Amino acid sequence: METLDDLARNAAKQTACRAEDANPALTAVFYYDLGSPYAYLAAERVNSVLPEPPVWRPILLGGVFKAVGRGSWAETEDRAAGIVEVERRARERGLPPVRWPEPWPGDMLFAMRVATFAEGIGRAVSFSLAAFRQAFVAGRDLGVPDNVLIAAAACELHPRAVTAGATSQSVKDRLRANTEEALGAGVIGVPSVVAGGEVFWGDDRLEEAAAAMRARRTG
Repeated sequence: METLDDLARNAAKQTACRAEDANPALTAVFYYDLGSPYAYLAAERVNSVLPEPPVWRPILLGGVFKAVGRGSWAETEDRAAGIVEVERRARERGLPPVRWPEPWPGDMLFAMRVATFAEGIGRAVSFSLAAFRQAFVAGRDLGVPDNVLIAAAACELHPRAVTAGATSQSVKDRLRANTEEALGAGVIGVPSVVAGGEVFWGDDRLEEAAAAMRARRTG
């Protein structure tokens, strides 16, 4: 598992991907919500699987669900089987044992606003990895602001700056815009990688996304 320092260094590459001269046909976008365990699994390896680190874009999964008329598997009869599958994949990939927050799913609004604030200052990767690990390795509820601020502190973000940024109207608007952008791209769930106009939904489709990106580069 990559360290937070490793992932922080990749944040500079992520910012470069968002430059105005970036080629949209070659630049991938990784859409995620911190409450999704499958997004956690994808986040731990997306930067290494894809040919280049994607743009990390936090979105509100609840907003996506509302727009497309679906809900979380965690609130259906498939919950137990889904939990077993997440734990199996984590184990096979050499990740720490999954610890489930209580409650789960929880209220991710503040956490996702902080992720959006972090995105705006080039810390999306390092903050989001720290937050995912708080949730699914430490088993802490990201609906509790202090747990989110612990993740922020791990990547040297000051709690006061984070709180002020996360509650600003510009960040709220940005998170809403991110979610609308994802919907416009055809995203119906997370994790999703969008590359060259194609949506790859699921942490088990990262290799497929990587292959498609390489094919476009050589095509």
